[in-house]
Amino acid sequence: MNCDIICFDCDSTLSKIEGIDELARRVGLGEELTALTDAAMNGDKALEEIYAQRLALIQPCRADLDWLSERYINELVEGVEVVFAWLAQHNKTVHIVSGGLFEAILPLAKRLNVPSSRLHAVEVYFDENGAYVGYDTLSPLTRNGGKAAVIKSLLSSRVVMVGDGQTDLEAQTVGAKVIGFGGVVSREIMRKQADFFIEDKNLTSILALLT
Repeated sequence: MNCDIICFDCDSTLSKIEGIDELARRVGLGEELTALTDAAMNGDKALEEIYAQRLALIQPCRADLDWLSERYINELVEGVEVVFAWLAQHNKTVHIVSGGLFEAILPLAKRLNVPSSRLHAVEVYFDENGAYVGYDTLSPLTRNGGKAAVIKSLLSSRVVMVGDGQTDLEAQTVGAKVIGFGGVVSREIMRKQADFFIEDKNLTSILALLT
């Protein structure tokens, strides 16, 4: 599959965790908010219906995001660093496109040598004491269709999106091919609608599709 740009979701694709769900468990709201996340990723609820609701309940402070950034790295999906090294060697441009929180994903992006300008995620705002005061409500990634909008802005006709959920499928609407990654969570919607579907737990499985 010829491509110039490869975009990756983060949660359940590059890392085995769902970041906002991890924050929810940290404050004792895990079961309730995990159900909301699953509903959005399976296409049963619109992302914009749950985004503000989850963050308002969690109220993540700066220390929480520092903790989450370590969790992302500690729970890397097998083969991620091999894949990113291969893509760099073959002069592919890599972006991370996530509805997760920018500050929490940034250390993972740096580890994978993805510059901050190619990390597309949702910024969170804090007061001078590091307490949560809100998030970037204008970010397209807080609503359905947001990933498609980001990918369209990359201005390339040869884009591949790799991800696990319904929001990743939106990339098809702007001409991108979608590789469904089911190595962490295998979703029926991805099996049926992605251009390709990989269930191997090791991300290096996608390389066979890119050569």
